Amino acid sequence: MHTFISFLRSVLHMLWMFITVIPWAIAILVASIFVRGNPLWWMASQWLTWSIAGARVILGIRVNVTGMENLPHGTNPAILLVKHQSTFETFLMPALMPRPLAFVFKKELLHVPFFGWAMGRLDMIHIDRSLRAKAFQKVVAQGKELLARGVWVIMFPEGTRIPRGEKGEYKSGGTRLAIATGAPVIPIAVTSATCWPRKAFIKHPGIVELCIGPAIASDGRQADEMMLEVENWIETEMHRLDPDAYTHVKAKAGT
Repeated sequence: MHTFISFLRSVLHMLWMFITVIPWAIAILVASIFVRGNPLWWMASQWLTWSIAGARVILGIRVNVTGMENLPHGTNPAILLVKHQSTFETFLMPALMPRPLAFVFKKELLHVPFFGWAMGRLDMIHIDRSLRAKAFQKVVAQGKELLARGVWVIMFPEGTRIPRGEKGEYKSGGTRLAIATGAPVIPIAVTSATCWPRKAFIKHPGIVELCIGPAIASDGRQADEMMLEVENWIETEMHRLDPDAYTHVKAKAGT
C-alpha cells in the first residue's frame, strides 16, 4: 500500500513538472530575446522553486538545511562542489542559493525538449567532454567572466549521480577552476537519495539533509590535494547525515 501511494505521488509530481515546464520554458525562450543575464536566471529559477515546492506538497519531501552562514556575502565569488545522488539537488540548489548559479554540464543536455532549450538561453557552461583540454579552457574562461559578474559556479565533482551509500571518483576540475580564478570552494553534502533515488521513478516522503561546509581558500593550493580535502569533508558529512546508508562500510571495516 505504501509503495502504491508513493507511485501515485510520483506520477502526480511528474505531471506537475511536465505541465509547468513547457509554458515556463517557452516564456524563458521568448523573454531571452529581450533580456539576458541575471533577470533571466531569476525567472528560470522560479520554476525550480515550484518543482521543490511540488516535491514537498505532492511527494512529502522536506529539506533541512544547515551551514547557510558559510556562504560568501554579497557578490563575492564561490565555486560550489556538491555531492551528487539524484536529480533533486540540481533543482534544489538554484531554489536555495541567494546568487545566480552557472552549472557546468555536458552539451547533450541542451537537446532535452523545453528544459534543455531553456537552459541554453541562460549563462551556463556547457562543454563537449570529448575535447578534454579545450573543454576545461572553456570552463576557466567562462568561469572567470561569470564569477566576476557575481554568478557562482556549481559543479558535481563525482561527475554523475552516485547510489546512496557509495562514493564516486572525485575529479579535480572544480578545484582546478578555483585555483585558476582565485575563488574559494564551498563543499556541500546532500542526502537526496534517501527520498529521490538515483534513476528511480518512485520517490518517497522524508527529509533530505543538506549541509554547507566552510569555504576552502584556493590560494597557494594544489588541485588534487585541495580536492582530497573537499572529498574528505563531503564523505565524512555523508556518513554523519545518513549513517544507515553506510552500515556496509562499517561492516567491512569490522571484518
